[in-house]
Amino acid sequence: MSITTIAKNVQKSIGKHSPEILTGIGIAGMLGAIIVAVRVTPKAVQLIEQEEVEKSLALGEGNESEYEKLTPIETVKTTWKLYVPVAVTSAVSIACLIGASSVNHRRNSVLATAYMLSETALKEYSERVIDIVGEKKEQEVREKIAKDKIVKNPVTNCEVIFTENGETLCYDAVSGRYFKSDIEKIRKAENDLNKRMLDDSYISLNDFYYEIGLSDIKIGYDLGWNIYKGYIDLNFSSQLNSDGTPCLVLDYRVAPRYDYTII
Repeated sequence: MSITTIAKNVQKSIGKHSPEILTGIGIAGMLGAIIVAVRVTPKAVQLIEQEEVEKSLALGEGNESEYEKLTPIETVKTTWKLYVPVAVTSAVSIACLIGASSVNHRRNSVLATAYMLSETALKEYSERVIDIVGEKKEQEVREKIAKDKIVKNPVTNCEVIFTENGETLCYDAVSGRYFKSDIEKIRKAENDLNKRMLDDSYISLNDFYYEIGLSDIKIGYDLGWNIYKGYIDLNFSSQLNSDGTPCLVLDYRVAPRYDYTII
C-alpha cells in the first residue's frame, strides 16, 4: 500500500470514530487537569503563605503565629500562573466533549433524515404494489415475508415467553421474540393504545410491548407511533413453525418510527 492510500485510510478511520476519539481526549484531559491541580496546590499554598508573611511585614503587623490574610483578589494574583495549565487543559477537554456531542448530533440528524426518506419510499412502494397487484396479492406477499422470518428464526432456537394472556404461539417481527398470547388480547392492546394516542399524541414501542405482556427492549423507547403519522395498525399472519406448530406472526402495517415524539 502506498503512503497516500494509508493516509486516506487513517483519515477515514479518524473521521468515522471522531466522536469516540474526542470523547476519550476530553475525559483524559479532565483527568489530567485534576491531577495537575492536585500537584500544584501545595505550591500554591506555599506561595500564599509567603505572600501573607510579606504583606504582614510590610504592614508591621506580622508575628510568629499570625499573618495578614490575603484578599480573594490578592490570592488569585499570587497563584493564577500555577493554574494556567489546568485552565487550558480543562478548556480543551470541554471543547472536545462539545465537539463529540456536535458530531453525534449531526450524524443522528442525517440518520433521521435518511430514515424518513426510506420510510416515505417504502410507503409509496407499498401503495403502488397494492394498486398493481391488488390487496389479496399484497397480503400473500406479506404472508410469504412472515414465513421467511420464522424460518430464519425458528422457535426451536428461541425462548418462548409466557405472558398469561393466552396460549397461542406468537412471533413479533420487530423484536424477534416468541411468546404465548391471544389475538383478541393483542387487538385490545392495539385499540387501547390508539385511543390513548388521541390524548398523548404518541406511543412508544415499549408501551405496546407492556400492554401485551412483553418486557421492554433497548430500542423500544426510540421507536414508536405518532398520531399524525398513523395509528398502530397490526398485521397478522398464520404460519406453521419449523416444528409443525401453528404460529401467529405479528407485524406492523404502520411501522414504529424513529422520530415519533416530534409533533
